[in-house]
Amino acid sequence: MKKIILFCILLSFVKLEAQESFVINGIIKDAQNNETLLGVNIIFPELQTGTVTNEYGFYSVKVPAGSHRMEVSYLGYESISQNVEVQKNLNLDFQLNPAAQALEEVVVVDDSERLNIRQPEMSVNKLEISTIQKLPVVFGEVDVIKSLLLLPGVSNAGEASSGFNVRGGAADQNLILLDEATIYNASHLFGLFSVFNPDAIKNLKLYKGGIPANYGGRVSSVLDIYQKDGNSREFEANGGIGLISSRLLAQGPISKGKSSFLIGGRSSYAHLFLKLTDNENSAYFYDLNTKLTFRLDSRNTLLFSGYFGRDVFRITESFNNVYGNSVFNLRWNNVLKENIFSNMSVIYSDYYYGLTLDFVGFNWNSGIKNVNFKYDLDHYLNRKLNLDYGLHTTWHEFNPGEIEPNSDSSGIIPGQLIKKFALESAIYVSLEHSLSDKLYAEYGIRYSSFLRMGQEELNLYSEEPVIYNQRFGIYEKADPVAVKNLDKSQIERSFGNLEPRFALAYAFNDDQSVKLSYNRMTQYLHLITNTSSPTPLDVWAPSGTYIEPQKLDQVAIGYYRSFLDQDFSIEVEGYFKTLSNRLDYIDGANLIANDAIEQVILTGEARAYGAELLLKKNKGRFTGWFAYTLSRSEQRTPGRTSQEPGINNSQWYATAYDKPHDLSFTASYELNKKWDLNANFVFQTGLPTTYPGGQYRFENMIIPVYSARNSNRLPDYHRLDISATYTPSKNRKSNYRSSWNFGIYNVYARKNAVSLSFRQNQETSRNEAVRLSLFGIVPSVTYNFKF
Repeated sequence: MKKIILFCILLSFVKLEAQESFVINGIIKDAQNNETLLGVNIIFPELQTGTVTNEYGFYSVKVPAGSHRMEVSYLGYESISQNVEVQKNLNLDFQLNPAAQALEEVVVVDDSERLNIRQPEMSVNKLEISTIQKLPVVFGEVDVIKSLLLLPGVSNAGEASSGFNVRGGAADQNLILLDEATIYNASHLFGLFSVFNPDAIKNLKLYKGGIPANYGGRVSSVLDIYQKDGNSREFEANGGIGLISSRLLAQGPISKGKSSFLIGGRSSYAHLFLKLTDNENSAYFYDLNTKLTFRLDSRNTLLFSGYFGRDVFRITESFNNVYGNSVFNLRWNNVLKENIFSNMSVIYSDYYYGLTLDFVGFNWNSGIKNVNFKYDLDHYLNRKLNLDYGLHTTWHEFNPGEIEPNSDSSGIIPGQLIKKFALESAIYVSLEHSLSDKLYAEYGIRYSSFLRMGQEELNLYSEEPVIYNQRFGIYEKADPVAVKNLDKSQIERSFGNLEPRFALAYAFNDDQSVKLSYNRMTQYLHLITNTSSPTPLDVWAPSGTYIEPQKLDQVAIGYYRSFLDQDFSIEVEGYFKTLSNRLDYIDGANLIANDAIEQVILTGEARAYGAELLLKKNKGRFTGWFAYTLSRSEQRTPGRTSQEPGINNSQWYATAYDKPHDLSFTASYELNKKWDLNANFVFQTGLPTTYPGGQYRFENMIIPVYSARNSNRLPDYHRLDISATYTPSKNRKSNYRSSWNFGIYNVYARKNAVSLSFRQNQETSRNEAVRLSLFGIVPSVTYNFKF
């Protein structure tokens, strides 16, 4: 509380402008489709001040009375420059036309991707869909998550693995948002594709550090994705047909210029080819994106967006697995005053996992649901101060699993694992402050609270849920001494945490700067898994009596420079972060359908540190980037007393996603007006694993003896991908446009190891290692169209 009071006192001493000033505000859109544009620069050169549009295309800036030149610019669009006579508050909306020169040269990035030297924002990557669509990927399916893996500090647990890891963090520590709604599983087909339809995406940002105070609930990163609003001027459709999947998106006006709709769908159909060979197995996905936008008047906009996706995995008729996300968001954008913009959202999110085993005779259902209310305000105080503040609250409902018989002949007894409930809330305030013409700061604080609500059959123990058996040298489950039943309206345990954030930028000039950031984050939800990559069967569990929230502190420092008229840019960042209350599992832990998960978990700590380099060529016929990360990610679970060994004898060991060296090179070349050539190369240190270091024989059985946890590694990973895009000449009498994308994934057929197993050779009787690889060389072709 003292920190909040001190923060308010500091605000009260801020020097405001003495000269009479007025506010200019408005919304900036694309002139062709009426889509709002975020990140547009609004500059007053003589005043050396300006701003950028927010996520909804809104801007507000305070300037002194008088006549001033105003410039509105956004790469890929024609700039606007005009004199503005300011004698009162003004509302100036702009519509930008796509620049003709954008058709004559290839530009990998626009303003939202380019380096912003003076902004205190750091450790943020922004990719435009036009960039992502050029990258060669497996099966030719444009993939947002796979594209992020080409950036420094971002990796995953290998081919066909779901989730991603940021700066040595676990996959469950990433907050993934689609139109502000939480996505709990961001992959289709166990990691082959992501759930995001690229045609429906307007903008995405990945925060790796220096995370603003309006975000919370995860400790590693935030991936914030917004869908398009829909074309309110004219109907248009686009899509693509690939070897194993296709997509189609349509958008158009409901009331021309005032309201619009967007609807898009994707589906894979590789399983249909299996039926031609009498193969009854199948694996496919489908999803649906939708959005409705209503511009009620100049101050009010109502938006409804949704996503629904399902994966189906079936082995004959006896095994059927269905899982996926459903999210809906109703938003109200309101300009409260000339310098205050508000966004109110009511969000529903549901992750479902279902399993049917006919040969056993049961259905299994589990998942997590939440309802979230958000109210955020952007307050443009004056030329030097922008204030953001708001409140969020989320009701969580966790269903660890429900089993029921699926036929009258089934011998399965119906059962429900104990449901869990929680209320998570937060308030925040953040200030972006121009301290001088060279020094810029962003500082804020977030207070989060978490109320773990009551549940049935809460176990009570005489000491700890996990005990150490000194005789056998192992950790074991403790027996509960009593059981307590609480109604979900009662509070089982409460948590509250202050999460300060700070970022500072010092600009030497318009081309180079240094930045520093610090943030503390708290995560109250935990993914119960003992794999390096999340699986659909994994279960989320809330903090409570036996599970403490994870707490992270991260410091980052960076140097940024653009040169040769911004043709090139370079970013160098170093970071160090520590994490407390990271869950680890005792040997032999059973995590599936476990109603007393506290009996198999121990609490440890983690740390990660590293350096990142990103060198980009932004303009010209040849564009691309080089990314390199040198890092370590480690964890430790010490014994609770001197008599306990903890995990790995209480020593630090590499996490399952530690990759000391991670290098990627991405390039795009415009051969001519019809052909674009693209390539990317990836090299990564092999993932940590644990090999047996010896063996012994006991009663005719060979018992392996394993080395220290994660002390070995899989072979290094590397691959080269190439693609070519052919765009036929456009028929001037038709609005129909098309292109062909030809790609080869893993050009030199590298057999990258997903895992190594050991066996005894039947002929030589010698032990041998067997490598499991998923992909060799994979060609693809995709036909894209738009009309």
